[in-house]
Amino acid sequence: MADRYLHLTGTAPGRFLTRSLGLPQPSPLRRWSLGTPTLDGPLLHLTAGEAAVRGEVGEVLARLGLPVVERADRPAGIVVDATGITSAAGLAALHAALHPVVRSVARNGRIVVLGTAPSPEDHHQAAAQQALEGFVRSLGKEIGRGATVQLVRVVPGAAASAESTLRFLLSPRSAYVSGQVVEVSGAAPDPVADWFAPLTGRTALVTGSARGIGEAVASTLARDGARVVCLDVPRAEEDLVRTADRLGATALPLDITAPDAAERIAAAFPDGLDVLVHNAGITRDRRLANMAADRWASVIDVNLDSVLRTTDALLKAGTLNRGGRIVATASIAGIAGNTGQTNYAASKAGIIGLVRSLAPRAVADHGVTVNAVAPGFIETKMTAAVPLLIREAGRRMNSLSQGGLPVDVAETTAWFAQPASTAVNGQVVRVCGQSLLGA
Repeated sequence: MADRYLHLTGTAPGRFLTRSLGLPQPSPLRRWSLGTPTLDGPLLHLTAGEAAVRGEVGEVLARLGLPVVERADRPAGIVVDATGITSAAGLAALHAALHPVVRSVARNGRIVVLGTAPSPEDHHQAAAQQALEGFVRSLGKEIGRGATVQLVRVVPGAAASAESTLRFLLSPRSAYVSGQVVEVSGAAPDPVADWFAPLTGRTALVTGSARGIGEAVASTLARDGARVVCLDVPRAEEDLVRTADRLGATALPLDITAPDAAERIAAAFPDGLDVLVHNAGITRDRRLANMAADRWASVIDVNLDSVLRTTDALLKAGTLNRGGRIVATASIAGIAGNTGQTNYAASKAGIIGLVRSLAPRAVADHGVTVNAVAPGFIETKMTAAVPLLIREAGRRMNSLSQGGLPVDVAETTAWFAQPASTAVNGQVVRVCGQSLLGA
């Protein structure tokens, strides 16, 4: 369903009316397309305090295809190296760097603050670096004009490991991601021959891909060069085959909760699997007092238990190749909770627990990374059926004052799936326009 309010605020009378009433004025988001693959303008590269990784990051930024400058009237993006801030007093340098230029960021612009992990041994450094998180989340809420703000924690001496992350966050692909904190390890990235087709030669499985977000994920992975297998329940086979045929992909009608699901998936990939996207999910909403046991059990089984069983079995069988990627779909509901969704929120919070626990062991034992996307309000057929006032609240209660699109979740998934994202592991990134609910 079209967002008529967003359309209204794009007209002169609509802007006047909403401004007069003090209502949100969302900016239409600029997303990736062949015609707009990059930001439109220069990147402003600044330093707050001592430049711990400036030279390394400068080399990465130079490869993004945008002019990197130290001054600009209307920068498309700003990257601030705050890795050298180690004290509360040092935070003044962050204010000094951004205060003069923050108003000049272009519409749909990007600000990325670079920090380091808070030290368990130095509480002054830990306080200063943790302060960056509050700074970024607050700036994301006030910057407006469709711009986004992120914090990326890098390892000094290994800034090249953050290239795929910086490419994603400093591009139209991250249009609906804001106020996020991404920790990047020092793991060396696998090489990428073509950044327009980074998944060339890799095989991906997307569950729940007959329609909606799953269909968008399958489309985006195929666009990026992957050979895609689309999986969904047999009753959705008609839509599943239609999606697969459109993408030149393979359809695999299969109930992911079936006892032999992992065996059948393994059989479909005799040469192994490189990208496993757990997207299949259902809702069976009721307040807990009115929720029958079968409604609880079905949601937990599809959304969480099947993910655990399938992942364990495929890792044990060696179906996931070294250098592989597991991406699971969580939800803002799993972070903030939601009335009438105790079952759904529990299942999605469980996905977050899975990612945080499994990620270090999966990469150590199998060479496989594990991450999750956590969508907020995404414009789908499901949200189109939500009552009008609740739907409008979902759209406006974020820093971008609008709903996201399935492709926004897909772009984030594709970033996790890239071979160059080896250093991105155990992360849960919200694709929610920086929802005002939750962390």
